Amino acid sequence: MKLPLDYRADITFGARVRPSPFFDRTVAAGCTAFTIYNHMYMPTSYGDAEGEYWRLINDVSLWDVACQRQVELFGPDALNLAQLLTPRDLSDCIVGQGLYVPICNHFGGMLNDPVLLRLAEDQIWLSLADGDLLLWVDAIAKERNMYVLVTEPDASPLAVQGPKAEDVIAELFGDWVRELRYFWFRETELQGIPLVLARSGWSKQGGYELYLTDGAQGGRLWDLVMAAGAPHGIGPGTPNQIERTESALLSHGGDMDADVSPLEIGLERFCDLDKPGEYIGMENLRHMRDSGPPRRLVGLFIDGEPLPNSAGKWPVHQAGAAVGQVSSAVHSPRLHRNIAMALLKSEIAQIGNQVQVTTPAGERRAEVTELPFIR
Repeated sequence: MKLPLDYRADITFGARVRPSPFFDRTVAAGCTAFTIYNHMYMPTSYGDAEGEYWRLINDVSLWDVACQRQVELFGPDALNLAQLLTPRDLSDCIVGQGLYVPICNHFGGMLNDPVLLRLAEDQIWLSLADGDLLLWVDAIAKERNMYVLVTEPDASPLAVQGPKAEDVIAELFGDWVRELRYFWFRETELQGIPLVLARSGWSKQGGYELYLTDGAQGGRLWDLVMAAGAPHGIGPGTPNQIERTESALLSHGGDMDADVSPLEIGLERFCDLDKPGEYIGMENLRHMRDSGPPRRLVGLFIDGEPLPNSAGKWPVHQAGAAVGQVSSAVHSPRLHRNIAMALLKSEIAQIGNQVQVTTPAGERRAEVTELPFIR
């Protein structure tokens, strides 16, 4: 299906899709577009794409990412279940630590790529990308007769991202937050509001995520963060398509899905394929490691005038033969050129190779380059 470049459509609000605890504040702040993510409304624009981008790059931005739902594993088998779900070895993960964990199906394809947070010896959260992983995890636990309760807790992340995020969070919680390592977290509170504070977020500009654990206090938390951030130029924003493409941050459902292996998209370092014990997808992942992935995720520099930002699939060809597809494409304000991430046949995915991309604006020449575009 090909849509016009200027296509726009409204979204209908109703009881079938859940609003977040911060929904009223995002509307008051001027949110102009939402998408549906994990059966919730997720803000995607406040009407000034360029301003939101530069605020994230230079200052500090506040994002409602409550749609980043949690799957909680609670009980004696919580860690055993987590070890079964991912090819990453979790044996050294301690309380207070978070880890990025690929979750694969039995064929070694990506079902989700959450951050795992170990809250207690017998309590783990999986902080999800879009997808109904709760159903998968609960089914695996039940069929294995594991002693673990699989639920969705009342936990709604609010992200504070950008180079000035550390100063804003330190003003709210104290200077101890400056020592928090990336992906590590602490259970704390802010003026009586309970939350889990993690140094994380879907940008490479630095920041934190505040996992609100009392959904009734969403408005208060939003207001406190905005007030603390005012001297630092804070404003509302959303996970940014341009910045995350420049930084090669992957989007589940866009850059990967259940037909894509973590070994094809540069996630080998998060896969301990020879770890002790069983894990789902083990046989196929080990086979792909030994034989070599058939495809590789690469960057592309695309020639020509600025292209519209896209998370759609654009065909890639070489000498008239199909060799892969673009998954994310933007015009980079910092590089002043069109950039894209693409999954290409391994023999084509060599730095400097020339290919053609079928874009909404017609055929364009492109050159394979390394990721990320900006370090």
